[in-house]
Amino acid sequence: MPKGAIQPHLRVGMVHSSCPARCTCSFYGRIDGAALRTVLCNDPDTSLIPVNIPVDAIKLRVERTAVRRVPATAFYYLTELRYLWLTYNSISYVDPGSFYNLKVLHELRLDGNSISYFPWESLKEMPRLKTLDLHNNRLHNIPTDAIQHLSKLTYLDLSSNRLQTLPTELLDLWPPYNGMPVTSNTSQKIVLGMQDNPWQCVCRLSKLIETAKMTDTPVILMDRVLICVEPENLSGVLFQRVELDQCVKPTIMVSAKKITSTMGSNVLLRCDATGLPNPNLVWTTTNGALVDNTMQESPSEGVQWSIMSINGVMATDAGNYSCTAKNFAGKAIATITVEIAGIESTTIIIPTTASSGTASAGPTGPTATIITSSDQGENVRKLAADEKSQKIDASKSLRDMSIVEETSDSAVLLWTIDGMPSDSPLTVVYSPYGEEDIKDTVETTAGTGKVLLEGLVSGLRYSVCLVAKNTVGKDPCVDFYTLEIIQVEDQNGLLLIMGTAACIVVLPLIALLLYKILGLYSQSSSSPPDPEELQNDSYVTFETITMKQRAMNSNSHPTPPQMWPRRPTQSESDRLLLCSRSSIDSHETYKSDSSRSEFLC
Repeated sequence: MPKGAIQPHLRVGMVHSSCPARCTCSFYGRIDGAALRTVLCNDPDTSLIPVNIPVDAIKLRVERTAVRRVPATAFYYLTELRYLWLTYNSISYVDPGSFYNLKVLHELRLDGNSISYFPWESLKEMPRLKTLDLHNNRLHNIPTDAIQHLSKLTYLDLSSNRLQTLPTELLDLWPPYNGMPVTSNTSQKIVLGMQDNPWQCVCRLSKLIETAKMTDTPVILMDRVLICVEPENLSGVLFQRVELDQCVKPTIMVSAKKITSTMGSNVLLRCDATGLPNPNLVWTTTNGALVDNTMQESPSEGVQWSIMSINGVMATDAGNYSCTAKNFAGKAIATITVEIAGIESTTIIIPTTASSGTASAGPTGPTATIITSSDQGENVRKLAADEKSQKIDASKSLRDMSIVEETSDSAVLLWTIDGMPSDSPLTVVYSPYGEEDIKDTVETTAGTGKVLLEGLVSGLRYSVCLVAKNTVGKDPCVDFYTLEIIQVEDQNGLLLIMGTAACIVVLPLIALLLYKILGLYSQSSSSPPDPEELQNDSYVTFETITMKQRAMNSNSHPTPPQMWPRRPTQSESDRLLLCSRSSIDSHETYKSDSSRSEFLC
């Protein structure tokens, strides 16, 4: 009994079979001869839930009253109650123990109230509940913990509240999100009322958005007109037309689907997932138990990886381990099987008499000795030795491995066989060098002698190995490089830039050279200059100096005539020009007739 509940022996006097005041009672019918009663309380002045309701009531309706609270164990004695309607009142508080002992209740309606918080954990007291109506209230959110109590509902109305989003786990309760196939069975239909809420259309709401787009689904929406309010770029958009950004369902892959280990060794299991937002990775065992010794990391947006370790492997560690990647858009699961070498049960038919450690195959048939890990005897060692002797050394049987016809995204692997059947299965394992956790495989047979490796990255070093079943020794491997793609467009762009620069430098030089050539050509082709024009253009006109005799005027000593240089002067301006005072020495003259000037203009 929940805290605050009234003990049954204190309420014996409160149990009545008559109809309470301000209520009306009527018979609903009979089951096994017993009358089924319905009670209706709709007096506007009623402010409390009636406490003297007949115990044989199967339907109680408290409608349009002034009731504000639903107290604990308000319906404790109504063990036959199947329908409880508390609609269009003023209820703002519902006690977690309000519905205690309602084991056969099928329908609970609380629509038209002011409930902002509903005690979802109280639903566990109503294991047969199928209908829950909470529309037209003030609910702001549905907690994740409430999901576990909603799995048996077939009708859930949350319309006309203040919900902006939903837990992603809610729609995981029903197909197709729970992994079950979608069928046309009407008994599996789920009715949801989600309209008239201020929905925030983000990735967290992606499953409800996808459900609104589906036409064949067991989840039926009362009203398919669901409209986004936020974000701003999607405000007013119907769910059927919404395309969410940064919302991608996870995809997952594992390094190997099956791992065989020896007793006492350490095993690492890895799974890689992609999705937006980044998925969360969880490891579980065969029975669904969570594995603690794990670690995960996100190297980049939309990529997540996780590693689970098993230290000191024991026989009990054998089994399946599941890696689940989950985000708001959905989830994906991958499974790895771990086997322990030497503990697999092997049945060997040995004709012998029944004795300790044997099992009889029949009254007259031979017995079968079952050799398991518990035997740990000579038979196990012999079987292991025989099995090992039948295996072929892979390093000697597969020879002459080589890579030919390398391209930027493919290569051809060649090999030859020696002592190995041509139909023996081979697995070609290749990966970027040093990245063994990212492997691709190609299945073939030994007799083919070649295989095409596709999906490679250009300019990268790869390692490829041939793995044969039932072989011993080291698997033969070879490394190679793919061709690097030359970016032709980038080279063309570089050449264009270089050519443009060369043109900018060379063209002016060519133009200058042509100009010089044309100038020389024009000078050579012109006529010789006219002497008269040349004289007019000259600064000074030079004339020929002639020799002329001049007698010295001396009365006492006559001298012979001397030759004086003289030139005719055409004009006074020319003479003055020649006798300009460009130098002090040129200005000095002698007045004496007996001596001549040192400088004569």
